[in-house]
This record gives sequence, structure tokens and C-alpha cells, in this order.
Amino acid sequence: MVIPVHDVNPVRRTPWVTYALIAANVFVFLSTPGIAGSVAGGSDLSQTCHLQAFLEHYAAVPRELIHHQMPQLVPTGGVRGGGCLLAPPGYDKSPPLSVLTAMFLHGSWLHLLGNMLFLLIFGNNVEDRMGHIRFALFYVVCGYAAGYGFALLNADSGDPLIGASGAIAGVLGAYLVLYPKARVWVLVPFLIFLPLRLPAWLVLGFWFVLQAFYSAGEGVSAAGTVAYAAHVVGFIAGMLLAWPLKPGTPPPPEPRGLLFGRRAQPRHTW
Repeated sequence: MVIPVHDVNPVRRTPWVTYALIAANVFVFLSTPGIAGSVAGGSDLSQTCHLQAFLEHYAAVPRELIHHQMPQLVPTGGVRGGGCLLAPPGYDKSPPLSVLTAMFLHGSWLHLLGNMLFLLIFGNNVEDRMGHIRFALFYVVCGYAAGYGFALLNADSGDPLIGASGAIAGVLGAYLVLYPKARVWVLVPFLIFLPLRLPAWLVLGFWFVLQAFYSAGEGVSAAGTVAYAAHVVGFIAGMLLAWPLKPGTPPPPEPRGLLFGRRAQPRHTW
């Protein structure tokens, strides 16, 4: 898997919504009960139980979204014996609202930083093209499409779904439609990390194919613990929503020097 680090595609205005989303995700992560233990490198049972109770309350659960089957017993955050204390929920959970809250929850630093890296690199240009308000709405719509799409494919699952990757996959899909020829600096692991500048269609197309491959259960055991199907649905939703904007999108600047088999023409010769 290539790791994007920067795109050669300047913006005309400050991407305030992208920055706000990143700040909100980091704030929620640091405020999540029980996450302090994982940050410090370990966690005790009490922290684990607090985290389970928090996720049960705010994460999206496919069974709740599709069948509206709410659990009769949930973790309370307390500890009993060698496990977490269970009791009837002391709150009324809204399954549709949980899709929104789940977009700001992450289970680890790696999960958070990986998502925020992709959002930072590709979100600014999509926001620049759409405008602040439309981009914010677009982000939420893609997140809901990814969440409900995954739930429809896993309607009987009681496992919590968390993370911003479904919404960010929509951002990637939009970027592919709007800026397929933009150049992206990536690190390719090959003995060492090799820096390469590749076209966005190759980087994001490869990412999408890989997600689709994994969502089918290929290459990972039982699709692992990552909701790859949510990535696929979010990506497609982003492409469809961005398609009407494609005709009026200005092209990215031409790269200078030899790049991927093409040499840009110099502006001056002497």
C-alpha cells in the first residue's frame, strides 16, 4: 500500500472545514473514555469497560440501524469480577444519529492518524471546489452512505462501527473525479520507503481496487476488523456526488520535469 504525503494541487482559499474536521476528530479521540491507556501503551480492565460503554452508546451498530434491535443489556463502564458490568441502558439511543457520532470515533492512534492524513491531503482541494458549506454537507452524506451501506451488507451484526474512513473515502472518490491528473507524492515500501510522484487516478484507483478486493474477503481473514465495504460505498457515493462539478473544475497545474513518462514543457528556453 502506498502512503500519500502531499499532492501538487494548490488551493485558492483556506480549507477551514477540513481543518475543523481534523481538529474535531483529534479532540474526540483524546476525550474518549479509556483511550488514555492506549495512548500510554496499555490499559486496565476499568479503562476497557469505560471504552466499551462509550462505544456502545455512540458507535453505529448495523443491527440497530437496519432492524432497530436495541440491546437490553449494555456495558455500564463498571467492573464486576473479571469482566465489564452489564445493565439496561440508561439512555435512549438514536440509531440514525449514531452514524454521525461514529464518524468522529477512532479506536487507536494509527486509525486516527491514517484517516486524518488522507483527509488533509485530499480534502482541501475538494472543499476548495465545492465551497465550505457544500463540502461539509457532502462529507456527512458520504459518511451516512458508507455507514448504511455497510449496515445493509451486515444487517445482523452487533459489532460497533466507528471511524471517519467512510466519509473520507467519499472525499477520495470526489478527488478522483475532479482531479484525476493531479500529481501526488507517495511513499512506496520497497526495502525502504521510495518517494514517487504519481497521478491521482493511479493512487486513488489502486486504493479503491484494494478496498474492493478486501471487502470481498480476499487477502484478509474474514475481512479483518476493518469495514472495507464502507470504504467502497463511501468512495462510490463521493464520485457520484462530485460528477456534476467535473465540467467546471479547473485543471491542476502542469508538473515540471520528467514525471511518469511525460515531460512538461519549460516556460522559457535559452
